[in-house]
Amino acid sequence: MLNVSHLTKKYNRFVANDNLSFMVDDGEIAVIAGPNGAGKSTAIKCIAGLLRFEGEIEICSYNNKSVEAKRILGYIPEIPAPFDLLTVWEHMEFIARAYRLSPDWKDRAEELVSRMELTDKKDKFGKELSKGMQQKISICCALLIEPRVVLFDEPFVGLDPHAIKELKAMLFEMKDKGMSVIISTHMLDSVQEFWDKVFIMMNGRIEAERTRAYVEKNGENLEELFFSITEKKE
Repeated sequence: MLNVSHLTKKYNRFVANDNLSFMVDDGEIAVIAGPNGAGKSTAIKCIAGLLRFEGEIEICSYNNKSVEAKRILGYIPEIPAPFDLLTVWEHMEFIARAYRLSPDWKDRAEELVSRMELTDKKDKFGKELSKGMQQKISICCALLIEPRVVLFDEPFVGLDPHAIKELKAMLFEMKDKGMSVIISTHMLDSVQEFWDKVFIMMNGRIEAERTRAYVEKNGENLEELFFSITEKKE
């Protein structure tokens, strides 16, 4: 479970996140949607513990900056940043050692590398790979620890069609395992198959919150709602 309470992030006088409060339950896929500059990535980075902020963020009841929280949190950034001089497989081993994973981590790593079509790239250095392949490394590293909460920042950008299909299948699997997933994106069509809850952001604030059940029951059109909010605010 992810619980965000009164998250505020300021850069001098500029308010990037303005008093955000929301919750993502176990087995739920939530989407933070909004145009570029709405504050989505800033919120994701705050949740991941990469930025200082005001407010409270809990990951499965642990403070998000605690060691306990970091052990169960997976984060896939918008811009992948693998180590230049580690191979694909060495990235897996680095994560396994850093998180002190059980000896069977190699089986899990082999499965992830295979699903992301990186098996024949296992001995390639990070700097030798395309951005899309670097993104695949980020996904494999984040999921290797079998997290309980996973953050995706624009996860489909740069991925090839097979990887997109495989990642979507993984998202359904995460949901079935009871993991809490939050995805930041400005492309609603990329998440329409699997979202459970959506937060529409504009100018650092959550302007609307909807569940799939509410939208389907009331006949709302999520895309129309999105544009009515973002275009009006612009």
